Amino acid sequence: MRRKDHEVSNIDDIIAIMKKCDVCQLALFDEEYPYIVPLNFGFSYDGTNIALYFHGANAGKKLDLIKNNNKVAFEMDCSHKLIKGEGACECTMEYESVCGNGTIELAEGDEKITALTCLMKQYSSESTFQFNEKLVNAVTVLKLKVNNITGKRLSRS
Repeated sequence: MRRKDHEVSNIDDIIAIMKKCDVCQLALFDEEYPYIVPLNFGFSYDGTNIALYFHGANAGKKLDLIKNNNKVAFEMDCSHKLIKGEGACECTMEYESVCGNGTIELAEGDEKITALTCLMKQYSSESTFQFNEKLVNAVTVLKLKVNNITGKRLSRS
């Protein structure tokens, strides 16, 4: 990272940033160009490993690309605030972001409910959820095992 003064390396701080985000951009390998898709997400952190969870349709381009290559990158960001300067080129932006990579696979069985619970917790203050089995079976749930993760922030406050 070029700007070490903006780096967030403490994992607890990285997790705190992730909790503030509401969309994760997932980058997949496509034939000629990368394919990026914004997704709602949830995550788990057991003190050592981070897993990101996504849900979606049971068919489509995203799943086709994952079947061909399950190595992915991701990015999420939040806390945006324009800091005006005297001139246009003297402005900057406050932000917090997290980037990383890993491998993605289908979540199956009990792990699917765990993943969906993590997704719900990302967007709700509730702690327990009831899932309709028919609806659970109607979605694909993906688990991204994070290999590398970095955080970055600029705050003038």
